[in-house]
Amino acid sequence: MINVVCFGEVLFDVFPSHKKIGGAPLNVANRFKSLGNHVTMISAIGKDNLGTQILDYLKGQGINTGCIQVNDRLKTGEVQVILNDKGSASYDISYPRAWDKIQLTSLAQKEVQSADAFVFGSLVARDDTSRQTLYDLLEMAKFKIFDLNLRPPHYSPEVLLYLMDQADFIKFNDDELYEVSHYLGSKYNSLEQNIRYLADKTNTNQICVTLGPHGAVLWYKDTMYYNCGYLVEVKDTVGAGDSFLGALNSALLNGVKPQEALDFSCAVGALVAQSEGANPKISRNEVESFMNPY
Repeated sequence: MINVVCFGEVLFDVFPSHKKIGGAPLNVANRFKSLGNHVTMISAIGKDNLGTQILDYLKGQGINTGCIQVNDRLKTGEVQVILNDKGSASYDISYPRAWDKIQLTSLAQKEVQSADAFVFGSLVARDDTSRQTLYDLLEMAKFKIFDLNLRPPHYSPEVLLYLMDQADFIKFNDDELYEVSHYLGSKYNSLEQNIRYLADKTNTNQICVTLGPHGAVLWYKDTMYYNCGYLVEVKDTVGAGDSFLGALNSALLNGVKPQEALDFSCAVGALVAQSEGANPKISRNEVESFMNPY
């Protein structure tokens, strides 16, 4: 078991017919916790009913909420989720919301300093306040896991580059990989070449690229690992990559071999995609049965 701190947005994903609790760092935190790790969430909610629901949910999951701040002026985050006919999602993200104004506190500093891993994304850096808090906490973190979530217009190349330089582990999807590598001057066209290019540019020896239904590629300490994906009927893709990231790093940081960790996390992501919402309950036994049905 490891001690993990997740930093960033907590919010409600608003679908056409219902709302679900989400936010990429919250989804990652939830998956880390479901796999037996100790998890603390650093974020902010509004003084409203949605914020209370998120706080109650996190407590119910056993996630430490001592670093969840309550903002008297701003509402709890909401995101309008638009699904296409294949279940792939696009997002309309309200601004400003409480999680844009996460303050640096002594308790948050203490939690990050004692954690084995610190997880953060790019969306929380859209506002000066939360971005500066993130920058300060990165200076204290032992092992930094960066989950790019490129949501136009909520990012800048300069901030992305800084965060990648800080990270020990970076996760992209394939579109994000090509966008960022070309911005940094890559002339390569292949996935593998661009992974190596970014590893060199950012001095990062752990990079993972998700490929939707086709699995993922993991660059881990100068070796490339592959998983070709699992066939499922997709309900929606919301949170699948987040659960994948939590499962992968939970396995790697708990000593699982890279190929086994990648296979397991791809299975977790597939099971989330065939379920509704970002945080379905999935047991380790369910994952094992899904991977090995006979």
